[in-house]
Amino acid sequence: MTKRVLLAAAGAVALVIALATAAVTLANDDDRHPMMGRDGSGMSMMGDDDRTGDRTGDRMGDRMGGGRHGSASTSEPAYLVEMVAHHEEAVTTARELGRSDRPEMRDLGASIVESQTAQIELMRGWLNEWYPDAGPADYEPMMRDLDGLEGDELDRTFLEDMVGHHMMAVMMSQHLLMSTDVHPEVAELAGTIRDEQQREIVVMTQWLRDWFDASWSGHMR
Repeated sequence: MTKRVLLAAAGAVALVIALATAAVTLANDDDRHPMMGRDGSGMSMMGDDDRTGDRTGDRMGDRMGGGRHGSASTSEPAYLVEMVAHHEEAVTTARELGRSDRPEMRDLGASIVESQTAQIELMRGWLNEWYPDAGPADYEPMMRDLDGLEGDELDRTFLEDMVGHHMMAVMMSQHLLMSTDVHPEVAELAGTIRDEQQREIVVMTQWLRDWFDASWSGHMR
């Protein structure tokens, strides 16, 4: 991989983590000073359940494609519910790579399906055991429909969309890891998701550059 592309991909991932860190810091400040408004007046500028971290996550989701694709929530049950839906979309989309002309893409798709299917089962088990009353995620798909796409169009569309999809998972996982109220098993999984998807972001960014002379633009659905 070229040094320039590696630095660009690493910088994008670092930005995602920095945004997650900043969101948690702001949310914690709001917890410590609940009556301080953003205008310095001493009056609260938001409702009790309108958390800065959640709004930051939603704004990032909007920039990545326009809807509620996952939030930067520090709540363990919310993370599990949202990450299950997020993974399900990735698995469904990755299966489309079975018809790619490039063996690298077919291998990537198979790896995503295998890894994230196993992670979905873990998260569903924890939800059933610890949070049986948790409802379904309010999830809006991030990725474009790949039905009918072939060749370069299939590969490029997948790479463009999955880079942003992975960035959201990295941010969600990093945000959760900054919370203290998390089961060790969930923290371990969140770290695995973050690290796996950081590595795949670097690979996919390189392929966009090598095969299509393109960089990730941040536009998906």
